[in-house]
Amino acid sequence: MQLALNEDERAIQDMARQFAREQIAPFAAEWAAAGGFPRTLLTQMAESELLGVPFPEAFGGAGLSFLAYILVLEAISTGDAGVGVTLAVHSSAATYPIQRYGTDEQKQRYLTLLASGKGIGAFALTEPNSGSDAAALQLSAKRDGDVWVLNGTKQWITNGEFASLFIVFARTTQGSTGAKGVSCFLVERDTAGLSVMPGAKKMGLHSSCTNDIVFEHVRVPHANLLGTQDAGFPIAMDTLDGGRIGIAAQACGIAQAALDASVRYVKERSAFGKPISDFQAIQWKLADMATQLDAARLLTHKAAWLKDQGQPHTQAGAMAKLFASRVAREVTNEAVQIHGGYGYMSEFPVERYYRDAKVTEIYEGTSEIQRIVIARNLLQTP
Repeated sequence: MQLALNEDERAIQDMARQFAREQIAPFAAEWAAAGGFPRTLLTQMAESELLGVPFPEAFGGAGLSFLAYILVLEAISTGDAGVGVTLAVHSSAATYPIQRYGTDEQKQRYLTLLASGKGIGAFALTEPNSGSDAAALQLSAKRDGDVWVLNGTKQWITNGEFASLFIVFARTTQGSTGAKGVSCFLVERDTAGLSVMPGAKKMGLHSSCTNDIVFEHVRVPHANLLGTQDAGFPIAMDTLDGGRIGIAAQACGIAQAALDASVRYVKERSAFGKPISDFQAIQWKLADMATQLDAARLLTHKAAWLKDQGQPHTQAGAMAKLFASRVAREVTNEAVQIHGGYGYMSEFPVERYYRDAKVTEIYEGTSEIQRIVIARNLLQTP
């Protein structure tokens, strides 16, 4: 693995850091309080090529590496994790399956739309009764001539409020169970019968939108079947392999923001006649936080590099997410502790970082699921 970033990767990382510092971080608390960020922010990100980093240039993307995308995602998440997860779902979960499994017509029509920021993507796999057990999904799709008719509900869909395209997984073989008989569809937002429910109220990530999606006799053209019939579940799992690396990067971004805030605070806050940065107890906290974060970042970059090389990365991605999400929780917890009573107050950002960090241990596969993935790879069991 090559640790040094290439020129393009350094340039896009610098751009993303500047964008996060100037266009995101100063407004993050305001957006969290308001329950969302302005849609124009995504347009600005698209104009800066931050939405289409891993997309091929032929479809309007920047044509950069997956690692470059991970660098951007971490930087944006440092500014606001809610904006970060919006980017992650759009630029990976909702676009990778089209890029990997789509027909030329599907790529031309949808990848170009998503890379430009004129359209935003969402990934619809989770249902009320299928979370960690994703293969238990029940949303049905029945063939009716040249269309498929979808009925059911998807739950907790990031970007649901403003997504123009949904990657939807449905059961196309009635009576099938588990991973068999599941297909993937490209469903446009304005399709009749598709309803987006009011946003869910969450512990954290208040600036991002999370919605249930109801499908009532939604008619989708057969041309919008992604891949082949009944082969959708492997598409979902392949997509999540890369998505986990993105969540690891988001976790690193949150932890970095918490560490930066803590370093600033200990230099400014005095106790017993001197800055609290002079106390060994504080110094050791900072040292442990920085060490854990660096280890998490290296695991994340390794997984991204493996994906770029076309090498197996399922285990590496699961390890990166498992470790980085735990580090985000622990580092943000220490940041709150360092800030003392102020850390518990919403006027200080570490309170938000602490709440935002927790979900990284849950979505795109819980930490328990990551351990199962890692163990299965070690033991070479199905």
